[in-house]
Amino acid sequence: MAEIEIYTTDVCPYCVKAKKLFDKKGVTYAEINVSTDDGLRQYMMNRAGGRRSVPQIFIDGVHVGGCDDLYALDKDGKLDPMLAGAQ
Repeated sequence: MAEIEIYTTDVCPYCVKAKKLFDKKGVTYAEINVSTDDGLRQYMMNRAGGRRSVPQIFIDGVHVGGCDDLYALDKDGKLDPMLAGAQ
């Protein structure tokens, strides 16, 4: 099973939507809340190529983008193999 990290904030409907897709897929993920930690947000931005918005999602250490990117991967049939660890 893939290791999933999702950077979120307290008030973010796209974060909720991304987590719902992971829940629907039955996979676990590590949620990292950057709402009140500027250093953690900066770390997220460094990992995400400068993106400041949330969510920022990583699967097995690979940055896959935000919520729209995640749903596009799913629509294209590319998400399930990533979640299974078969990148």
